[in-house]
Amino acid sequence: MSEKIKKIGVLTSGGDAPGMNAAIRAVVRSCAFHKLDCVGIFRGYEGLMEADFKPLDARSVKNIINRGGTFLKSARSQKFRTADGRKLAYKNLKEANIDALVVIGGDGTFAGASVFNEEFDFPIVGLPGTIDNDINGTDYTIGYDTALNTVVEAIDKIRDTANSHNRLFLVEVMGRDAGDIALNAGIGAGAEEILIPEQDMGKDRLVESLRKSKLSGKTSSIIVVSEGDQIGKNIFELAEYIENNLTAYEVRVTVLGHIQRGGSPSCYDRVLASRLGVGAVDALINGESDVMIGIVHNKITSVLFKNTVKTKHKIDLELIRVADIISI
Repeated sequence: MSEKIKKIGVLTSGGDAPGMNAAIRAVVRSCAFHKLDCVGIFRGYEGLMEADFKPLDARSVKNIINRGGTFLKSARSQKFRTADGRKLAYKNLKEANIDALVVIGGDGTFAGASVFNEEFDFPIVGLPGTIDNDINGTDYTIGYDTALNTVVEAIDKIRDTANSHNRLFLVEVMGRDAGDIALNAGIGAGAEEILIPEQDMGKDRLVESLRKSKLSGKTSSIIVVSEGDQIGKNIFELAEYIENNLTAYEVRVTVLGHIQRGGSPSCYDRVLASRLGVGAVDALINGESDVMIGIVHNKITSVLFKNTVKTKHKIDLELIRVADIISI
């Protein structure tokens, strides 16, 4: 065990994701197992600069593994982007005798952590907490599985109405830069079309596809649209275009929004968060820093922050092929 690591701070940053509490719990209890002190940092990097710290022990994180969101709260910080903000954060850490950090969040969180590590040589390990599953270096991110199940459940209910009224529903899901939620939920919920940022289907080809579906005997349809899809300015403009060019369907729009972030985490997310939380403390004890702990082929691994921030997450082309085949 490294002699330098005696107290570890943990924070959550950026958008919340189901399973973050399970990850915090795992970090705290792993610290207790290794007889290290642990400190919770509230409101992400904002709390780091305001010294909003609270000691945590194994009992202080009981009954949170099943809770969505993050009890440490989360925030996006502009001040931490400045050199003065990071200097203040470092000062607070040193005064609190915190020797290392575990940060839970997405690529923005890791970008800030990497800069902080470079400037102050301060040990930091990250955990991927985002429903978008858009972090390079890990097969899955904390919260993604729960969000998928939430979306599929919602689409199943929307389909009941679509079938009852012979309607075409456009369902917008989260995914500004990545189409993983749309693609996987679309396949799982039996969507007729899936629109994602990684592929530009085009309005005319979409309308032609829907026209063929109608001629083949389909009386209702579900189109899953990732919020980052560029086929139109927004999903409402797309709905208007379809109505103007395809009178066979009555078109409705549902934007699922932030319900995808909430809710009790799935078993998979609880287990994943627990494994990654333990892996983060193990990594710090072993002298690792400036890395994210992820999972690849069901094995815990580490990848440099710069490789999670600077490379673009790629969509699974085989899943796109599957979606095309089974939506016929």
